[in-house]
Amino acid sequence: MRLRRRLVRLARLKASEIRSMSAKERLKRLQELRSELMTARMRAASGLEENTKTVRELKRAIAIILTVEREEAGK
Repeated sequence: MRLRRRLVRLARLKASEIRSMSAKERLKRLQELRSELMTARMRAASGLEENTKTVRELKRAIAIILTVEREEAGK
């Protein structure tokens, strides 16, 4: 259950929070989220994780970070 809470805390990011991060911080957070997503997918596929909402939240957080990165690159 602790893992679930940690994943949710990592995944709940707002675009304003991400914009306030430096590029290095965003890259580090992106790597963390991708590794957590891989873990969550494996847990869901093996049946250990009943709540698939975790996977969806992680994917959304990754998408937000990538969107902010693309916005910054366009400026």
